[in-house]
Amino acid sequence: MFRIIFRWAAASSLAFLTLVVSAVGWAQTPIRIGEINSYKALPAFLEPYKLGMELAVDQINAKGGVIGRPLELITRDDSATPGDAVRVAQALVTRDRVDVLAGTFLSHIGLAVSDFARQRKVFFLASEPLTDKLVWEQGNEYTFRLRPSTYMQVAMLVPEAVAMNKKRWALVYPNYEYGQSGVETFKQLMRQAQPDIEFVAEQATPLNKIDAGSVTQALADAKPDAIFNMLFAADLAKFVREGNTRGLFDGVEVVSLLTGEPEYLDPLKNETPEGWLVTGYPWYGIDTPEHQAFLKAYQDKFNDYPRLGSIVGYSTIVSLAAGIEKAGSVDTDKLIQAFKGLKVQTPFGEIIYRAQDHQSTMGSFVGRTKLVDGQGVMDGFRYVDGAAVLPPGSEAAAKRPKP
Repeated sequence: MFRIIFRWAAASSLAFLTLVVSAVGWAQTPIRIGEINSYKALPAFLEPYKLGMELAVDQINAKGGVIGRPLELITRDDSATPGDAVRVAQALVTRDRVDVLAGTFLSHIGLAVSDFARQRKVFFLASEPLTDKLVWEQGNEYTFRLRPSTYMQVAMLVPEAVAMNKKRWALVYPNYEYGQSGVETFKQLMRQAQPDIEFVAEQATPLNKIDAGSVTQALADAKPDAIFNMLFAADLAKFVREGNTRGLFDGVEVVSLLTGEPEYLDPLKNETPEGWLVTGYPWYGIDTPEHQAFLKAYQDKFNDYPRLGSIVGYSTIVSLAAGIEKAGSVDTDKLIQAFKGLKVQTPFGEIIYRAQDHQSTMGSFVGRTKLVDGQGVMDGFRYVDGAAVLPPGSEAAAKRPKP
């Protein structure tokens, strides 16, 4: 009798110990974030972006992780093509067993991964792609977006563009979804505010393959009063160099998306054209407590200054952590509900992910370019809250596909 009781007690103890060990193991199972991006094609933005993500992961894990579990970041390159991005997403979900997807830079790639997330019912936080279609015309229940869209950033610039009171405008942009959607928004908003506006030239250039000489000459031949530019990275540098050489910008106002971001402004050095109205990130002049804390942590860890990519990468991870914490789970349906109306503290202050269209209210800085000691900076800048330039939630929701 005592032997039976002893065996029963021993078996019960072993079972209890097994349950405890299993529970501890489950609690420590990492939350896996599958991140997809064009690292090889766009290193100027995406290398700092990756550092920003790493900083956030380290900070969060040092505080015990999220819902008792550490974060694990798995990054993959998409070769800057939609097909490869979808194949990578498939591998992350089926082979690497990630809990969520994040990332992408180029707008057409973001749309491809968003559609994959919809089909596979996987949560996707699009960190960088700017096309409005991502949350409006092609929005879906599984996709949320962090960065201010083309519509938002153009809307930040339009009031000052209208105040320039220039009638003849020329347009130059990369010929893919980001550039096409941004230019259409600029035309729409400018025509509403200034009905007599004329668009006298339009140059749509192949991404990363601009023929800067012919583009610059075509714009100069049109004799515009002002230019709206959406070029970035190497295309921007070539355009600026040719424009300076040919005097394209002399006496001409320029409104330029993204040019104030350090990734694209810093390489211009002493070729920086002065007085352009731009969106960007003047990291050296933002004195808010939340940004100062981020700046110190970033510089302490990497011995370098942050770029806008650093902000986007960092805010991507803290957004996912906040959403998972609110959901209490990595379950997709619970995470979707948690992100609707989610408030997140970022280096730019608090942002909210809108329930109606899944767009965050992250803003951007608007200012003028200036050359200081051989280096381009943003001068006279101000922060524009994304909420101030978004259409009302009901109007945005009406743009989305019906469930």
